[in-house]
This record gives sequence, structure tokens and C-alpha cells, in this order.
Amino acid sequence: MDLIHNFFQKYKYRIQKVSFYLSILAIIAFIYDYGWSHTASEHNWVNIFYEVSIILGIISIGVKHIYTDREITKPVKIFDLLSVVFLLIILFTALINHGSIWAFTIFFIFIREFSTLQINYGKNVINPGLLFVYSFIVVITLGSFLLMLPRSTTHGIDYIDALFISTSAVCVTGLSTIDFSADFTPFGQTIVLLLIQIGGLGIMTFASYFTFFFRGATSYQNQLTLSEFVSNDKLGEVYSIIKKIVITTLSIELLGAIFIYFSIDMNGNEIQDPIFFSLFHSISAFCNAGFSTMSDGLFHAGISTNYNLHLIIAALIVLGGLGFPIVFNFHKYGTYKIQYFWNKIRGKHSNKYVPWVLNLNSRISLITTFALFMIGFISFFIFEFNHSLEGQSLWGKFVGSIFGSVTPRTAGFNTIDMTAMNFPTIMIYFLLMWIGASPASTGGGIKTNTFAVAAMNFMSLAKGKDRVEVFRRELSFISIRRAFSVMMLSLLVIGLAITIMETYEYDKGLLSIAFECFSAYSTVGLSLGITGDLTNVSKVVLICVMIIGRVSILTILIALIPKEKYKNYRYPSDDILIN
Repeated sequence: MDLIHNFFQKYKYRIQKVSFYLSILAIIAFIYDYGWSHTASEHNWVNIFYEVSIILGIISIGVKHIYTDREITKPVKIFDLLSVVFLLIILFTALINHGSIWAFTIFFIFIREFSTLQINYGKNVINPGLLFVYSFIVVITLGSFLLMLPRSTTHGIDYIDALFISTSAVCVTGLSTIDFSADFTPFGQTIVLLLIQIGGLGIMTFASYFTFFFRGATSYQNQLTLSEFVSNDKLGEVYSIIKKIVITTLSIELLGAIFIYFSIDMNGNEIQDPIFFSLFHSISAFCNAGFSTMSDGLFHAGISTNYNLHLIIAALIVLGGLGFPIVFNFHKYGTYKIQYFWNKIRGKHSNKYVPWVLNLNSRISLITTFALFMIGFISFFIFEFNHSLEGQSLWGKFVGSIFGSVTPRTAGFNTIDMTAMNFPTIMIYFLLMWIGASPASTGGGIKTNTFAVAAMNFMSLAKGKDRVEVFRRELSFISIRRAFSVMMLSLLVIGLAITIMETYEYDKGLLSIAFECFSAYSTVGLSLGITGDLTNVSKVVLICVMIIGRVSILTILIALIPKEKYKNYRYPSDDILIN
């Protein structure tokens, strides 16, 4: 025993490194195994490699748990113990029945080993903005290669289409140059689903959460970098917020999948796998991706009149588009109200001043979201009553109008024939798509707060005021500057994209091309039916527009342009003629 103890104590770090690199090779082996067809002999050799990787992974977790140099937190201790038991059960199960269980096990070991590495983001080497952009580009590139695997598609696709679908999934857009339902196998659709989940929350969120969970600690530099990702200045709350984001997302998606499953009519529809259908559409809806496993989306004949399903997906879209800070703040507000009324009933009501529970950001976002929803709902109901909604019941038209108002806010699902929409509705869609969802959400667009700040600034100028005030608060000058910068830059990017695409797609019509570009920039995913007929140049343009729209052009400029070193000076101010 002493010999074994000394061996593990001496070589524990090497064992962990070998386990980590072996898990990477095992993932590559899994891709090789499931991506191409092989002989039985080749498949057996790969299975042996899987077994070795899992056994070494179990040993590594045990060594890390027993021979660590620091105090392990209680959650990590429990997790490590369960990990060993769990992996042992999976190992013996997988030995009897080889299958996709290998992938889950290997990926689990990789996450465990990767998360315990000493990772420093190095803010002095690469700023958070570039790190954010690079993370999306890396995931998109890896996703495109995975979608090129022979078993990912039914008959093979071009790389430009794989890159387009990967970009659309990671940027949670939903645009597709091919028939997603017919051209991708369940394996390929699963890859797209993972890309949607990673893109919706961001690879940095996942990596940071698992790193902190398994290591139980982090560096000040990492906290400083990640605070910019979660838009929180309190460094002590960074990882608690990331934990809330991950747990809230997975909980809402699971609950949404359960509701979707029970809303499906099991008789008389073409849904082959209801569980996968429910999970896929729940994640796609909450992440505002708009991908569907049905050829015609929710306009498919079997589910186009399933209004309960439409309302569930609309609710998931709204929750995902509100943004995590607003959801958390609204939860806090609801808890406070319940406690307030409970204390009032018990006679413990206090007249003391209570500070704001629903903060200014939440108030502006919620009011703007509700106003835009009502504009979309009323417009859609009036303009489409005798057009795309013709033939449906009054309840169907009501639900269709709700869905039609929610989906252009970066969701991308459609329950109607988009080509049958009336022209005024399309123009309303341009506005809703451009504005998009709320800040720090899974959606895109210029964001509701940006539009609200600009509108309030217009009103302030009209009233002759030299400042913007709302809810007894004065908005900072930097917020107003950022709002107008985001609006102007978005129109420049969209305008440039329309100009280039019109040169190559002049036969498609300016309205359809403009709709496509607005949809791509705001990561909406709606189309007037021209995406599949675009040239490769136009596909590349839309790929760039989707990435820029997801990470924000202002973020890219801030990341690329060097910062001014000297700011402690001011020139004399002067006025210029504007109009």
C-alpha cells in the first residue's frame, strides 16, 4: 500500500495530464467512430481505447480527490465521489452495450479534467472583447467540421452550408440554406442542438462555471475578465451569477420540454421521437434560435393548429429574450411582493421606506418589451386577419397574433406562411427585428434598452431639456452615447450587407434581401424564402452579419481599437449646426 501511495503521490500531476490529453484523444476517436463507417475490427479497437480512457479518468478523479494539496470544498468532494461511482456504473454498462453512452462518459471526463486546469484568461494578453469574439469563432469552426461528418447528414453537404448552419446555430439565428429536417440525421441535429445551447449562453459562461465548480476557486484576474461578460461590477458576485444563469437556463429548458411533450398530440402526427422533439424545441425556443426538426417549422401540417404548443414556445421565447438580469430581478421583486402581502396579512406591515426592488434597467426593459409586444400583436391581428391568418378560428387568429408579435423579436419560429404576409406586417417586422430582445439575453438586435434610451432622448430634446430623466433618475451620458453608437453602427452593417447582396442577388428583390439582412443581424432567423437560393458570396456575407450581430459591432470595435492612455484633459466646448 505504501508503494502505491508513494507512486500516486509522486506522479499524480502526470496522471491528471495524461488523463486530460487521453480524454481529448477519446473525443476525437468518438468523432472518428461515429462520423464514418468502419469495420467491426476497427470499431472494437476504438472501444478498447474508450475503456482505457474511462478507467484512467476514474483513477485521475480518485487521485485528485485523495492526494490533493489543498482543502477540497464539500460540493466538490461529494461530486468526486459520485463521479467515480457513476463512471464505474457507466463503464460496466458500456462494456455490455456499446453505444452513445461512450460519448457522454468521455465528455464528462474531459469536462472534469479541463475544469481543474490552472486557467488564466490573461487580460493583459487578450482583452475580454476579443476573447468573447474568438470563443464564438472557435466554436463555429469546430461545429462546421462536425457537421461535415458523413453521418451528420443524409447525403453530404458543401462546407459553406455546414459553416452557415454552424454559424446560425452558435449565433442562435435559425437561418438555414438547406432543409434542416431532411438533410441532417439525428446525430447531426444533436450537434446543432449542442451548438445552440453553447451559443445561447456563451462558451465562456460554461467554461467559467465548470472551472469554478470543480476547482472551488479562481483568480482575481479571471473574475475581473468575467465580470464584463455578465455585466456586473461586483467581482464577488460574478460566479454566483454565472451559476444562477446555468441552473436557471437548464431548469427552464427542462420544464419547457416537459410542457411541450404533454402538448403534443401523439396520434396522427409525424413526430417520430417526441422526447427529442420536445427537448430540441425547448432549447431552441429559450435560446431564441428558431431551429425546428420539422421541414416547415411550426407551420407543419401536424402542429400548425396546436395552439397550446405555440403558446408554450412563445413563453420560452419571451423568457429567453428578457435577459437573465431582468429575470433574476423580477424574481426578487415577486418574492418581495409575496413577503410584503404576507406580512400585511399577519399585521406586521411596516411604513418604513423601502428602496427599489425592481431596478431602472428592469423597468425600462419590461415597459419597452410590453409596448413592442402590443404594437406587434395589434398590427399583426389587423393586417393578417384576412391574409396569412385566413381560415383559422378566432382563437387561432388570437394565438397566431401573439406568436407573430413574439417571434420577430429574435426567435425565428413561424406558424404561418411567411411569403403570404401583408406588406405593412413586413414593415412592422423590420422594426421588431431591428430592436430585438433585451440586454444580457439569448437574443440579438440593438436591444430594447437602446431603443428606449434613444426614444427618451428624442422626447427630452423636444421638451427643451438638457438631460434625459426617467423614474426620478437621470440617465448617464455614456448610456446615451452607447445607444446611438449601437443604432448607427447596426444600420451601417445592415446597409453594407444589403448593398453587397443586391449586387449578386438582384433577381431576389430588394425587400426579400433587406429582410434577410435584418434577420441575420438581429439573429432572428425569419426569411421570405430566399435563403436556400443564395450564392456563396451572399452566404458568406450573412455569416459575417450573424457573427457581428451576435457579438455586437460595438464590442468588436472596442476590442480592436487601442484605448486612449491620456484622458485627464478637456478642450473648450463648442456648438455646431445640426439642422
